[in-house]
Amino acid sequence: MTLVGIVGGGQLGMMLAEAGARVGIDCLTLDPAPDSPASRVAPAIVGAYDDESVLAQLAAAADVVTYEFENVPVASARFLAERVQVFPPPESLEFAQDRLLEKTLFEDVGLAVAPFSPVSSDAELFEALEVVGVPSVLKTRHLGYDGKGQVRLESVDGAEDAWRAVGEVPSILESLVPFERELSIIGVRGKDGEAHFYPLVENLHRDGILRVSTAPALVTPELRSLAERHALAVMERLGHVGVLAIELFAVGDELLGNEMAPRVHNSGHWTIEGAATSQFENHLRAVCGLELGSTAPSAYSAMVNLIGSVPPKGSFSDDADVHLHLYGKASRPGRKLGHVTVTGLDPDTRDRVLGRVTQTADDQ
Repeated sequence: MTLVGIVGGGQLGMMLAEAGARVGIDCLTLDPAPDSPASRVAPAIVGAYDDESVLAQLAAAADVVTYEFENVPVASARFLAERVQVFPPPESLEFAQDRLLEKTLFEDVGLAVAPFSPVSSDAELFEALEVVGVPSVLKTRHLGYDGKGQVRLESVDGAEDAWRAVGEVPSILESLVPFERELSIIGVRGKDGEAHFYPLVENLHRDGILRVSTAPALVTPELRSLAERHALAVMERLGHVGVLAIELFAVGDELLGNEMAPRVHNSGHWTIEGAATSQFENHLRAVCGLELGSTAPSAYSAMVNLIGSVPPKGSFSDDADVHLHLYGKASRPGRKLGHVTVTGLDPDTRDRVLGRVTQTADDQ
């Protein structure tokens, strides 16, 4: 039996371990917290992500190592890769962690991006504003997620405050895109280069945090094919093995690349109930060198994140089309505590139930 080491013990690690248990793949997680969500469903090593002693312990125990979030230190991934197979490869982490490298990669494979300029000082920010203009967004190159590390600029007058707000660290200034829809494409690539894609998903964000994903998104076959070609090009360029998600802006018939995640992704949680094979199972299949499962949808689906608080017990239990997933995390403003998947045999049924679930979640 294959043992997969997972760097990170959050909810994504938990759902990976749950998927592994269903198909006979054992998982072992590494996380600094002794009470991480994944530790409730799989054995755990407690330690820092840059502690070589615990990294070596994970490498010695596992047949292959993966990770559940993209801020794993690249040096740690490379340390592991010298001792055990690591998928996705450290290069995928490196590009996903640096917004400048990420944007450049997108451009290199033909995926358009919003106008941007690198910024490493307040003087460079003023120079970038002359090129990119306003409205725009100043984003740190590293460690930003769920709206963190970002400041919106409506005028040049706010430049100095914005530079201080991001911590005066290397950043990029990016033009604010007048997009029509936010989409994401999730694909999985095996060791043999075979790649499968889930349907494009439409996403709704609020305060920089994903609130609702709807699958499949109502898009033309041409737009879906375009998204898949871009995702495949990124995976092939990186030698990526496992799940990869790319968040996209739709502007008419054009797609602009926003961000990528070299891991299972929040906008793919619906696949647990709504696809023939979940993103979690397919990620494990890919990194273990197994045949990939079908990514075909089995229903019309939607996913609602539970942010900051959880509705009272029993709020969703009377509906067979509603599936509640809780992560066992303490309540905190802006924190993802769980999600709800809604499924239906047709879009109208799904949307009717989705409306009730969204209202219940927003009332908390």
